[in-house]
Amino acid sequence: MKARRHTPEQVIRKLREADRLLAEGTTTAEVARHLEVSENTYHRWRTQYGGMKADDAKRLKELERENQRLKAIVADQALECRALKEVARGRMKVKFPSSRWRVGVVGGASR
Repeated sequence: MKARRHTPEQVIRKLREADRLLAEGTTTAEVARHLEVSENTYHRWRTQYGGMKADDAKRLKELERENQRLKAIVADQALECRALKEVARGRMKVKFPSSRWRVGVVGGASR
């Protein structure tokens, strides 16, 4: 079978069709073949999208994307915090370009 991505709405539509076919007495293998997916995919969809409506599935995908974005932000902040701790301990030497950073004169104008 050709690998293909299904939107949550398509998955829910196919699951409803699968319910109809199963109610008519069709076997799970025949239903999966009719839906053009493997049995494993059918069972995975059933556990993930079981009683959802299309709007619920769309919201789930949005929340998963937002969660992934927030995890990346937290990871970046943790890395930055760790780097700052290393600098504070003196383990990491930070070298600034002399043309960009100038030290102000005590009692006089800075820069």
